[in-house]
Formats: sequence, C-alpha cells, structure tokens
Amino acid sequence: MIDDLLLAPRYGTASLADLLPSVLSCLGAPGDTDRLGLALDVDRVCVLLVDGLGAQALAAESAAAPFLTSLPEASIDAGFPSTTATSLTTLGTGLPSGEHGIVGYCMRLPGEERLFNSLRWQLMGDGPKVDARTTLPPDRIQPHRTIFERATDAGIAAVQVAPSYQDGSGLTLAGWRGGGFRTAYSVGDLVDGVLTALTSAPKTLVYTYHSELDTTGHARGPASRAWRFELANVDRIAAEIAARLPARSALIVTADHGMVELVERIDFDTHPHLSDNVAALGGEPRARHVYTDDSTSVADTWRGVLGDGFLVRTRAEAIEAGWFGPAVTRDAAARIGDLVVIATGNGGVIRSGAEPLQSLMIGHHGSLTPTELRVPLRIHRA
Repeated sequence: MIDDLLLAPRYGTASLADLLPSVLSCLGAPGDTDRLGLALDVDRVCVLLVDGLGAQALAAESAAAPFLTSLPEASIDAGFPSTTATSLTTLGTGLPSGEHGIVGYCMRLPGEERLFNSLRWQLMGDGPKVDARTTLPPDRIQPHRTIFERATDAGIAAVQVAPSYQDGSGLTLAGWRGGGFRTAYSVGDLVDGVLTALTSAPKTLVYTYHSELDTTGHARGPASRAWRFELANVDRIAAEIAARLPARSALIVTADHGMVELVERIDFDTHPHLSDNVAALGGEPRARHVYTDDSTSVADTWRGVLGDGFLVRTRAEAIEAGWFGPAVTRDAAARIGDLVVIATGNGGVIRSGAEPLQSLMIGHHGSLTPTELRVPLRIHRA
C-alpha cells in the first residue's frame, strides 16, 4: 500500500534526463532523439531551471504565476533522489543518477572515510571543509560526456547563465563542463545574460538557474505566503525572457524537484537505537543512504522505529525497482547505501547534531512522492 503513494520515475520517456537530449535533437545535433516529442523547429533554446518548483505547486498557483500557468501544462520526473545535486547532473548529462553517479546529496565514495557532499563538493565530518576538486576530480566522479560537450561538438554554442559560485564549481564541472559561463549578478542580469547568450551564435543552447524559490521553501515552507510572493518573481523572470526572445527561439521552464513541509521529525542523533550498527548516514531527511555494518538488523530496527511513513529498501531492492534508472554502473552502485530509506508521508530522518541547519528547515525534498518528483515542463515559443 505504501508503494502506491510513490511514483516510479519515467526514465526514457518523461524525465529530466530526457529533456536536453530532446532539445539537442531539435537543434539538429546528430545522435540524439526527441524523446519528449518537443517538436521544436527552432535555432535557439533557453532552459530556465527554477530550483524547488514542483509541477503540482505551480499548477495550484495560477494567481501568483499567470504567465507560466498560461503555457500548456505538462510535467516530467526529476528522478531519484529528487534533490538538487542529482537533478542538475541529470539535466546536464542526460543520464539518470545510476549512470552519472551523483546518487545523493551526501554519499560514501569507496576509499574515503568521510562522506562526500556532492552539492558543495566537499568531504564532510571532522576533517577540514576543503574544496575537493583536486583530490576528487569532477571528471572522475562523473566521467560521462555532458550535454554541453555534445552541443559544442555539433556546432551549437552552449552557455550557462548562473550565480558566480557555480562558475567552475565541482558540481558544474561534473555536469556542465564543455560550454561557456556568464555570471548573473542579479535577476535583471540573469534576463540580460540569457538574451545576450541566445544571440551569440546561429545556434545556441542556454541553461540558466534561479535559486531563491528553493531557499524560500526551505526557510518558510512551500505553502507560505513568502513562497507565493517568490513564485510571482519567478513568473516575471520567465515572462521577461519570453517577451524578448529572438526569432526561432524557445523558452523551456522546468525544475529539479518539488517540496513538502516536514511535520514528523525523527532524530537520528538522539534516538537510542537508530544508530546501532550504522557506519555512516548519507542522503538527506527524506531520502537517506544508510551505510551499515549489519544491514539486516539495521533494516529491522529502522522499520520498527519509522513505521508506515517510510520505506526501507536494500541497495539491491532499490536498484531492482528502478529508482536510480534502468541501468546502474558499478561505481554508482558502490555509492548507494546498504539501505535506502525514503519518506512516504510528511516526515524525515533529521540529524540535530550533525546537520543542525537542515534539521530546522521547514521545506524538504528527495523522495518519490508526486509532490517532490514531478516538475513542470512549460514551453513558450517565440
């Protein structure tokens, strides 16, 4: 019955991994197919990724987002886990996490004692919080060719317009290497940067990223008035770009995940039994990688403590269920927890000691519920 509350990501037909291969096909790149049936007869495409914008939340907020909700309604699936580092790499490579290997927010890499935070590209724990781009090169952690590399080979100018902290970051080098980068210093500069990049060559692919909706959802909740006000800002950004698109262009608006409000908090750091035989705890509150010394006993304990609001699966079961995609490489499998624990209701497994800020957040994501997994696919053609 719990499984009925979850969705299987539609890899290959309607997922974030299928979006940019479909765009490349529409732009004439050889070797790619239009898996989503976009049928765009264009020379220039801008993909605006709005961090934290679920398809259900957008559809319910037409008053706050009149432009976006006026576009034909469609959705795709972010993939698993439904979290930023995984989804941005999925979009940038055209591959599910089981192939590109960024299988969670925090994960264990073979040979490393400390967990690896893929969003910050850092080794966590008691050691120094240093940038791991030298010791853990992004092209080794994620060795597959990116969409930008494939676009450049096909004569399509590929440009990322994003905040300065993403320029040359480990995550950017893992998922988006091979193209140009233009820093967006403000919302107005983002819009200007997109329009400038679109006209920089006869054929262009522009990817741009906006984070404030996600930040607002984490801090105030995805049902808050503040979130709706921020959605109105997102809607204006999209409308401004759409109104100024050059001829034979398209704007595609999508997201990396939706968000739910966390109500039930089970604290790994204070519970008397959850840490028994657990070597390390990765992932995030609604999608945990549990690295164990005895997976059978840990699974029994966690099922007994967490109850019906969570699903506890072994690594093999999660892979067999297709959560990480139809194919999982040996490297990716080695990074997945011995157990994968996901929330099916409104709860999460927090860490008040090790992750104090995350434990206080109102909005969370990562699981396979429709609210988190389904993201919008709204398209405007010039």
